[in-house]
Amino acid sequence: MTSETRIPEQRPDHYDAFAAAYARANENGLFNRWYARPGVLELLGNVAGRRILDAGCGSGPLLGDLRERGASVAGFDASPAMIQLARERLGGEADLQLADLTQPLPYDDAAFDDVLAVLVLHYLEDWSRPLVELRRVLKPGGRLIVVVNHPAIPPVMYPEVNYFETVPNEEAYDFDGVTATLTIWYRSLSAMSESFTAAGFRISAISEPPVSPDTPPELLPTSEPDPSRFIGFIFFGLEAVS
Repeated sequence: MTSETRIPEQRPDHYDAFAAAYARANENGLFNRWYARPGVLELLGNVAGRRILDAGCGSGPLLGDLRERGASVAGFDASPAMIQLARERLGGEADLQLADLTQPLPYDDAAFDDVLAVLVLHYLEDWSRPLVELRRVLKPGGRLIVVVNHPAIPPVMYPEVNYFETVPNEEAYDFDGVTATLTIWYRSLSAMSESFTAAGFRISAISEPPVSPDTPPELLPTSEPDPSRFIGFIFFGLEAVS
């Protein structure tokens, strides 16, 4: 990855080719099952009776967690294969739609108490329109939880890159034996903050949580001084400003 690299954003249906493998890998994988999902649930707290939208819901594991906790849930994804997997998980009556975060969303204004954008925004170069749409569907004072790759990753792993630029990087992953390439757009912490403010949000929390205390020890990284904490994702709790 270099600052001159021009890598196109991946297609909205990019996950179709490996959706089932991705879902299998993340059922008990460190980064999703034991890190991202517990971190999001901790930020949300008590969700009983709240109407929650999962933007880029994938196969629906977070929706399942939230429904078990008493929330009324809805979700969308740009991948038809992922939506099919979510329907199989949650049942045919689940409120799931095929939609693209870069386009107008098929929801009314102020329809939700909370919205989740977990490991989805970092696939996009431009956050302005997606964040405005997520703000639109939130009630005034509602919460947006954002989880993206940590902005400290490029300075650590790619020191030749200018931290203050918005830069794409193609990264290869193994999902249950299936290799897939994802394009992650890295940006500085200040660029993230400015995007949130411009879309009508106030930052109420920034979190760099440890993994769940229930994480199987064999999944924890052995190279870290404290295996339960590492630079991976950054979690934001945002409030929709009235």
